Amino acid sequence: MMLNRALRKTLASQQTRSILRQTGLRPVRLIAPSFSTAAQTSSSSLAPPRASSASESTPFVSTPSRKYEYFTNVELTPSGVAVIKFDNPNKKVNTLSFSVMREARTLWDELASDPALKSVVFTSTKDCFIAGADIFDISSVKNKEELVPVIEEALMFFLKMKERGVPMVAAIHGPALGGGLEWALWCDYRICTDSPSTKLGLPEVKLGLLPGFGGTQNLTSLVGVQKAMDMMLTGKDVRHDKAKKIGLVDLVVAPQSLESVAIATAEGLVNGTIKKKQPKKSFMDKMIEDTPPGQYLMWKKIQEMVDKNTGGNYPAPYAIIDCVKYGLSHSSGLDKYKHEREQFAKLAATKESEALIGIFDAMTQQKKNPSKVDPLPVRKVAVMGAGLMGAGIAQVTAEKGYEVLLKDRDDAACGRGITYMTENWEKKLKRKRMTKHQFDINTSRVIPLADGTSSVKRHFASADLVIEAVFENLELKRQIIQQVEEMTPDHCVFATNTSAIPIASIAAPGPEVKRPQNIVGMHYFSPVPSMPLLEIIPHEGTSDEALATAFAVGTKQGKTCIVVKDVPGFYVNRCLGPILVEVSALVKEGVPLETLDKAMKKFGMPVGPITLIDEVGVDVASKVSTFLASADLGKRMGGGDLSLMTNMVEKGWTGRKSKQGFFTYSGKKDKKIGPQVTAYLKEFTGGKVSNMSEVDIQDRIATRLVNEAAKCLEDEIIENPVAGDIGLVFGIGFAPFKGGPFRYLDAVGVGQYVDRMNGFADTLGEQFEPCQLLKDYAASGKKFHG
Repeated sequence: MMLNRALRKTLASQQTRSILRQTGLRPVRLIAPSFSTAAQTSSSSLAPPRASSASESTPFVSTPSRKYEYFTNVELTPSGVAVIKFDNPNKKVNTLSFSVMREARTLWDELASDPALKSVVFTSTKDCFIAGADIFDISSVKNKEELVPVIEEALMFFLKMKERGVPMVAAIHGPALGGGLEWALWCDYRICTDSPSTKLGLPEVKLGLLPGFGGTQNLTSLVGVQKAMDMMLTGKDVRHDKAKKIGLVDLVVAPQSLESVAIATAEGLVNGTIKKKQPKKSFMDKMIEDTPPGQYLMWKKIQEMVDKNTGGNYPAPYAIIDCVKYGLSHSSGLDKYKHEREQFAKLAATKESEALIGIFDAMTQQKKNPSKVDPLPVRKVAVMGAGLMGAGIAQVTAEKGYEVLLKDRDDAACGRGITYMTENWEKKLKRKRMTKHQFDINTSRVIPLADGTSSVKRHFASADLVIEAVFENLELKRQIIQQVEEMTPDHCVFATNTSAIPIASIAAPGPEVKRPQNIVGMHYFSPVPSMPLLEIIPHEGTSDEALATAFAVGTKQGKTCIVVKDVPGFYVNRCLGPILVEVSALVKEGVPLETLDKAMKKFGMPVGPITLIDEVGVDVASKVSTFLASADLGKRMGGGDLSLMTNMVEKGWTGRKSKQGFFTYSGKKDKKIGPQVTAYLKEFTGGKVSNMSEVDIQDRIATRLVNEAAKCLEDEIIENPVAGDIGLVFGIGFAPFKGGPFRYLDAVGVGQYVDRMNGFADTLGEQFEPCQLLKDYAASGKKFHG
């Protein structure tokens, strides 16, 4: 359990939040965000071709019952309301693509000529309005300048619809994100449902882009500068209640009433019984947004926040600010939209956007189950251990519809686990991220069981998967396997959440283990509800069914899963080991602690290494680094002095949790280097003080990390560079705008990186020697990604 709960609060860069949300490493809820934008919505011949998926390879044939591929046949009511329903037959959700927009133009040209047309309702046949655009349409355009005329023609399509002079109503159920919300913003009236699945947002910043289909202009004019900037700069979505409050939607209804209310509203807009109400600004908002002093202070504060949270590493937030300012000073005419699409095309050509899109693409690839067989059907999951890890695993499992058994030694321990889950769900309920009905369902799915509970055997007799999250003790874990095997059916998969003990040792056949083929590692990161990564570790004897089942359950839990070889440290912690050693070496040479942290934050890490160690726990970092130093990494764990941390542990300086680590803590945010640590460091360094350059600090730490990642690929610990990138971005917060260690190598150049490492090796030691894979790629000029 390398990364503890406190780490979530420290991984807080603006664009780390764009990938993983600001309070921690989370899917974006990297849910495959809906990455919008009009650049992908051309209806013209300029739309560049791209490879079709298998489901799209068969040409669509229009029939009377299905005239359009991406829309159902238009329904025209007796009162002249045209009901246009999005319905992509090839995907679970509706998305915008070049093909969709091309067909939309054809549909509109046919509809607009009908004199019976009085108004329009846009809605969907799915539990999703439009989840966003097909981001790979953008990737398919090699020369990003070609996107400018593509977006322009798409914009003209919407202006043409507006020119028809009929009211347009967007009836939204489910996600309306990115291009989906931009489509709705062009409408005259917006109605959404009160379903928990309904959310509206412009998350383009998560891909290093901006809303290019008029979003920066239309959202700002609708809800005001402050609210629009908050949505666009963070990429966060808003739910129905807040959407109504800020004026993003005009009406909120029950899902079953959506279409009928939308049609009635469209009729009312035509006959005048319903009038569009313009959102009113509060007095304070008027003072801030509509007066020169207020505007000055507002933009100053926005700039300061972006500078602080991005470190200047992400161009998209600055481009969003520029577009909004430009629109405010060019409020009439279409120049503001021209400026927006030009800025979009520039962002699409940046290495930062390429890296962020690469992460999104990697997430999509990692959803594919690597096993050759189908997973076993899982209905009931048992979690052994109700501590922080176990309770977190139980929570995400219950939320996804599984029956959950939460077992610990006594009722008190179980109670603490239940309390942890309940409090988390109560927070979601309070924030309206969960309904009371869903809250009740989730709580009812979890059954707490103590050692003395008489019904334990009866409950476990129908368990399909058991996940243990107990102390890191080999004997204890094997004892638990013995207990579980005596109570569960033969097909039951046993997953261990160990972070260090080899799975092969846990699964070794013996008196305690009779079904080693059912045992697999599932290494979660803490806090489980927030951290998106799951390492799945089969040992040599793990069956294909067990691997497939672990992967399927992990994916359903909302995790991005990577399959990792059974070696000490697995992948993420293995890569972290050399960093800890190098940090100790830099401290030994006299580099100030604050300098180390500042340099790596500037590199793009969410927190500096000194802060990371304090948050994780000096004792945990010491244990992991000592363990890896005695494992199979050899010289790659050399060059430092790990007594830096072991001595601190002996002094009781275990980090923030003890209020004393490298920093002394008082309160939530107040930390400083106290006199005791200053004295200790003077003794440890022999009084040396280094003025090493920021670049040298960054390269020394980064090269140790990147080399270990490459060595893991060389040794087939990870399957491919995609898994390697995802693992370190989601596992330790490797700078998202660099796309992960392998995309970073491609961007810098493997040859140049190898030269840099060789230079360090010549002067500092063999711990910097590049692995053979890096040498081979440098010699051949190959790239890890295409």
